[in-house]
Amino acid sequence: MAAESSAQKKTIGRVMHEFKQGELEGSGGQTVRNPKQAIAIALSEAGASNRQSPKTNRRRLADTKRKERGEQAGRASQDDGPSRATLYAEAARKNIPGRSKMNKAGLQKALQHAR
Repeated sequence: MAAESSAQKKTIGRVMHEFKQGELEGSGGQTVRNPKQAIAIALSEAGASNRQSPKTNRRRLADTKRKERGEQAGRASQDDGPSRATLYAEAARKNIPGRSKMNKAGLQKALQHAR
């Protein structure tokens, strides 16, 4: 097997960490319990598999890195303001009708109008 780039090593490390924590899911949505399967998933996501063509490997690594960047950006934008549960509790205290069907944005809007 050829030497892996630092990006590939990081991806393999992340996938194996997910496996060790019991968070790695296979294509069927079930938790992966087989270490060999986890290694195969890690190599495939990192674009380091000897079972795929070089073109497919490059594409897989690019897709994985794009997905990882998207998750980091998503996490940063989600950390603004109180949680939906906190907003719901405040809406319940103020007896706002229809609060159980509202999402976070709807609860924020309803609480602003209720003040």
